[in-house]
Amino acid sequence: MQIKKAVFPVAGLGTNFLPATKASPKEMMPIVDMPLIQYAVNEAVAAGITELIFVTNNRKHAIENHFDSDFELEARLIECGKFELLQLVHDILPSGVTCAYIRQKSPLGLGDAILCAKQFVGNEPFAVLLADDLIENDGKSCLQQMLDVFEKNHSSIVAVQKVEQKDATKYGIVDAVDRNNKVSLIRGIIEKPSLENAPSDLAVVGRYILTPEIFTLLEQTSKGLHEEIQITDAIAKLLLEQSVFSLQFQGKRFDCGTKLGYVKATVAYALKHPEVAQDFRQVLQKYIVCSFS
Repeated sequence: MQIKKAVFPVAGLGTNFLPATKASPKEMMPIVDMPLIQYAVNEAVAAGITELIFVTNNRKHAIENHFDSDFELEARLIECGKFELLQLVHDILPSGVTCAYIRQKSPLGLGDAILCAKQFVGNEPFAVLLADDLIENDGKSCLQQMLDVFEKNHSSIVAVQKVEQKDATKYGIVDAVDRNNKVSLIRGIIEKPSLENAPSDLAVVGRYILTPEIFTLLEQTSKGLHEEIQITDAIAKLLLEQSVFSLQFQGKRFDCGTKLGYVKATVAYALKHPEVAQDFRQVLQKYIVCSFS
C-alpha cells in the first residue's frame, strides 16, 4: 500500500494577505526565493509522491504555470549561458512526477476541496498537504514521518502539535488515547471547539494521510462550521469504522496563513539560505540594535 498520490487544496482566496493576493495566489507568495506551494510539493516528492493533484479555482493559473514548462524562458537562459538558473527551473518538477488540476466550484471548505479530488485519487490511500503550513525539518519531513507510521498500521493519520490551551479554538483538536505518545490512536476529533469543549491541547496541522473511505463520508457530511464541509467532521465519522492515528511530528511549523507566521518563516529561512544568510544576519542584528537603542 505505497502512497503515490497527494492532494494540494489551493482554492482559497487568501483574503488575509490582500492586496498582495488580489491578482496572485497566496500559495505563490515566496519564502525568500521559493513559493509556498513549492515547499509543499518538494516535501511530497522527497517522500516518494509521484502524482500531484491540485484543487484550484479560476484565479489560480499562476500555480499551473509554475509547474509547467516555459520554453521561452528556458531558451533565453540557455542563450545567456545561465545554466544554474536553467537547472533550478528544471528542478521545479522532477522527471516522473505528474500534475493534475481540478477546480473547486464553490468555496465550501477543506472537506469539499478534498472531495473534489475523488476522481483522481480513486480507491487508494493518499496524502493531503496544506501549503499554508510550512514545516521546517533538518531530518525526515513531516510527511515522511507519517508515511513511516502508515507502513506499520495502514490507517489514516493526522499530524498534530501541542498548542496553548487558549489557542484550541483556532484548530481542529483531537482526543488521543495517549497524549504523551508520539503516535496515538484517536478516539475523537472536533473542529475549533470552545475552550470548555476542547478535549486536549493537540491541534491538527495541515498534513493528512487518508484512506479512500473518507470520500463516501465526505459525501454524507453536511455543512458545519462557517457553512463549510469540514474534514474533521468526516474524520470523526471515519473513527466509527476504522482506526485513525495522530502523529506528533518532529519539526517546526510556521503558520503562513497569517501575516506574523509568514514573516517568521521568511526570517527563519533567510537565516539558512546559502546566498543571503550571512548578510541578512548582519542586517537583522543592525536593525535590532537600532530598534532598541
